[in-house]
Order: sequence, then structure tokens, then C-alpha cells
Amino acid sequence: MGFDRTHLPETVSFFEGEGLPLTGRGKWRSTQCRFHGGSDSLRINTESGGWCCMACGAHGGDVLAYRIAVTGEDFITAAKALGAWVEDGRPAPRNPAPLSPRDALTLLASEANLAAVAAANVGRGVALNAADCERLLVAVGRINLVREWYQP
Repeated sequence: MGFDRTHLPETVSFFEGEGLPLTGRGKWRSTQCRFHGGSDSLRINTESGGWCCMACGAHGGDVLAYRIAVTGEDFITAAKALGAWVEDGRPAPRNPAPLSPRDALTLLASEANLAAVAAANVGRGVALNAADCERLLVAVGRINLVREWYQP
């Protein structure tokens, strides 16, 4: 029984699921800082999950550290909430999904519609601009996050 890092949620999906869309390209992305209210000063390492605010200095090494900092939960409670606490060889059940099934379906429909429109535009030879590409990546992240919430 204990912590298993391999069960932590994927970084981009986690932060976007927290309502923090990541902008930029490459390994480090930007988002708002909930610790001081900055609009784009929090940097997220998409590979390790590490994060650091360039304005207030809040920082941590992974999504677990972020959850602990934001919620004030202890290590074990936060690890269980993220599905990274293993008991009897199986991850502890995650907290219930933050959306009702109806709201999750509404979100999925909206994001799938956005993806379909983007695909149709590309099919007609319309090149997506950087903002459209970024929004499409956010949609994919949200779709994957909802899948994780409801996957048995």
C-alpha cells in the first residue's frame, strides 16, 4: 500500500481539468496563477508536471504538489484523490467526476462539434491559425479528461 507516481493524471489533462488552459508550444506552457491571480505567469512543464509562477514564486514538482498547494490536502488524501494511492495492488478509487453525466455529455458534444468544424475546414483546404490549433488541443484534452473520469 502506498504512493505510485505512474498513476498520476497526465499533466495537460490535469491542468486543463482544473480550468487552466495551457497556452504556448513546447515543453513549458503558460496559464493563470491561482496563487496570486496572475493571468499568464504560471509555467507548466508538460513532461514532468512541474510548475512555477514567474511572478509570485509558487512552485512544485508535479500535479500532486499542485493539488496539495491548491487544496491544502495532506499527501495521502491528495494522492488518493488523483488515483495515485495503491491499496492491495490496485489504485484507490478516484474522487467522483466533477461533472454530472449530463454535463459531461454536454461538454463532450461541444468539444466534438468544435473538432468536427476544424476537420471540415481543413478538409476544404482552410489552414487553421495558431489560436484555432491551440483551442483544438484544449478540446482534445478535455475530451480525454472526461474519458478518464468515466472510464471504469
